[in-house]
Amino acid sequence: LYLKHQTDPRNLCLFASYALLHLVVTAVQCFDIGISTKCVAIPEEMGLCQDVGYSEMRLPNLMGHTTLGEVIPKSAAWESLLRTGCHSEARTFLCALFAPICLDTFIQPCRSMCTAVRNSCLQVLTCHGHSWPEALDCDRFPADEDTCLTSISKETPTYRKFFPKPICQGCPVTEELSAHKRVLQTFCQNNFAVKVKLAKRKSASGDSELEIDGRVEMISSGSLFPFGTHTIIQQWLLINTNCAHKMMRGNRVVQYVLIGDVQDSNIIVNKVYLWHRKDTQLMLAARKWKQHKC
Repeated sequence: LYLKHQTDPRNLCLFASYALLHLVVTAVQCFDIGISTKCVAIPEEMGLCQDVGYSEMRLPNLMGHTTLGEVIPKSAAWESLLRTGCHSEARTFLCALFAPICLDTFIQPCRSMCTAVRNSCLQVLTCHGHSWPEALDCDRFPADEDTCLTSISKETPTYRKFFPKPICQGCPVTEELSAHKRVLQTFCQNNFAVKVKLAKRKSASGDSELEIDGRVEMISSGSLFPFGTHTIIQQWLLINTNCAHKMMRGNRVVQYVLIGDVQDSNIIVNKVYLWHRKDTQLMLAARKWKQHKC
């Protein structure tokens, strides 16, 4: 990130209080960048802006929050969005608003950064039935020729080829029992198969989320790399949260086999098998897979 020369200082009026699953947006008073502010340490409870490269923030911030008691819960509502990996600079964009760096003047995100984050993260919001909040209209931010944080991250096609991303999709079919030959046929028709344990957890904002409990076991790796698969599957669960919650059986930890494909550098989960000890056919298929010829 770098700063461009400032030619026209201006005030920014932002209205937002965002919750990822509920998307509640409320108006705040127009904030004058020229008002007196103070520097405070970024609290440990503010998970959104930990490890961002600086340790102090200005209050009031660019969201109009005047106390840490306001900032901490409002910023927590965005943490699930960041965990989807929707854009590499989403954290920088949000922390520039919630926890502006303590310099002589406010440094806002550039319009281009807002646009890049919006265009990439809008898919997640749409998946949950929401749109980009009007209060975060990118036209409110300064153009790149002003002093502001501009985006320098560019995701190349080669990067996406080796590190495919999950996307919003229709819910895959979930099966409990199936003949091992049919399971092997499903393996053949797809790119990867992984076994995961899923558990319900409370997010920082208090909402219920599904998290991977323990490691991800690779049955068929396909285009996936073992070191990145845990993150990819977790992102799929957060993006397709409605599908994920339909899979769960109560609050207990449940084990599944997720089978999917990679299409145009996108991860698609096509079928889900409930894994339990009584399903000898599924276990048999998993054992035979390495020697199986499609």
